[in-house]
Amino acid sequence: MSADDWLVTVAETAARFPALPAEQFLYRLQHGTMKAGLYAPRGTDPQGPHKRDELYVVWRGAGTFFRDGERKPFGPGDVIFVPAHMEHRFEDFSDDFATWVIFWGPEDGEKS
Repeated sequence: MSADDWLVTVAETAARFPALPAEQFLYRLQHGTMKAGLYAPRGTDPQGPHKRDELYVVWRGAGTFFRDGERKPFGPGDVIFVPAHMEHRFEDFSDDFATWVIFWGPEDGEKS
């Protein structure tokens, strides 16, 4: 990532993905506390709570999102917010699932 990276395309990002059999994640943009990348787990989603607030923008695929004891269906174009330190994961998602993820703010999240 360089200072010149301010426009990132899905096609370019997908082409850079490593050929991993399970989890796939690639950061593409970073500025200050903000980090953005494409996340495409395979089979199961092994992630746990994070130190910063995060936002998912679903690019493709569908499934169920688990967040703090609650489950909701998701699909392309949906936006999902998860506060710092909250348990969450993607479940029962399609094989083509991929989402942009954006982390930002201080550790422990922003306070409302």
